[in-house]
Amino acid sequence: MPDKEELVSNNNGSNTDYKALLKNIGQVVEARRSKAIQAVNTELLQMNWSIGQYVVEFEQKGQEKAIYGKSLMVNLSKDLTALLGKGFSKSNLFKMREFYIRFPKFQTVSGKLSWSHYLEIISIEDELERQFYMVETAKNHWGVRELRRQIDSALFPRLALSKDKEGVLQLAKKGVVETAPQDIVKNNYVLEFLGIPEKERVKEHDLETALVKHLEEFLLELGKGFAFIGRQVRLTIKNTDYYADLVFYHVILKRYVIIDLKVGEVKHSDIGQMNLYLGYYALDKNNEDDNPPIGIILGADKDDTMVEYATYGMDTDLFVSKYQLYLPDIAQLRKLVQSEFEE
Repeated sequence: MPDKEELVSNNNGSNTDYKALLKNIGQVVEARRSKAIQAVNTELLQMNWSIGQYVVEFEQKGQEKAIYGKSLMVNLSKDLTALLGKGFSKSNLFKMREFYIRFPKFQTVSGKLSWSHYLEIISIEDELERQFYMVETAKNHWGVRELRRQIDSALFPRLALSKDKEGVLQLAKKGVVETAPQDIVKNNYVLEFLGIPEKERVKEHDLETALVKHLEEFLLELGKGFAFIGRQVRLTIKNTDYYADLVFYHVILKRYVIIDLKVGEVKHSDIGQMNLYLGYYALDKNNEDDNPPIGIILGADKDDTMVEYATYGMDTDLFVSKYQLYLPDIAQLRKLVQSEFEE
């Protein structure tokens, strides 16, 4: 008796043709499913936005607002639930109201984001910051968990503090555009996902091990385009072995990225060592189509004056950044960005 594969081949022409048939049908189904999901999402956003609009317009009439006051949402929740079923809790109605207030024109609502995404975004007061997270979420296909983590770690303020006013506006409109080394390197990295208490003394080996163990989260913090190559990567120069802590490859910039970890303050000798690593990769490891490598010394602290002196005349693709093991004070960072932007 012929097996199942032989039956399929005999009954449907060549096996190659049958596989092509399966592939074509699969592509059609996936495409239509995707469009159906997108259509449902758009309708949900439109519905919640419209509910928010009706609530706000009702409140703005004045007389009714005085009559209902704070009880409006309570009464509305009870009556809508009785009339239409679940989904109209008081908290949900407040979110719909806030959704409309944040986006008074529905045309500014991106259908690429889900209602769950917007529940995270509408809590942000600053319009530029909201725009940034909308753009980055759509570009990087962040789930809600990834988006929440980026908001909690103050990604936008951290990036904005390193840019001028025009740069902040472009960041809000286009997100992070990776065209040069400075576009992919942050001044401060937040590593709260490691779960290491702020006051705990940690060794460089332990920090490196923790980052590799939490590689998915670390890649999210590094940003788009990073591919992990290895840890403790050996570099042999004149029979002497050196070891780069972490090595990545940035697929957009086509550059190796070497990261050296320092649990204390970065020293001038650390900068010289990183410059050696950059020279090795540029001269011995790069392929013909690779661009010059990038070096990031990631330390618990740094002295900006020392860094300026120690890097004088060196490769501009060598960066010294700080890391912190806890979430930053977001309110303070936002205040700093606002003060810079208003000057």
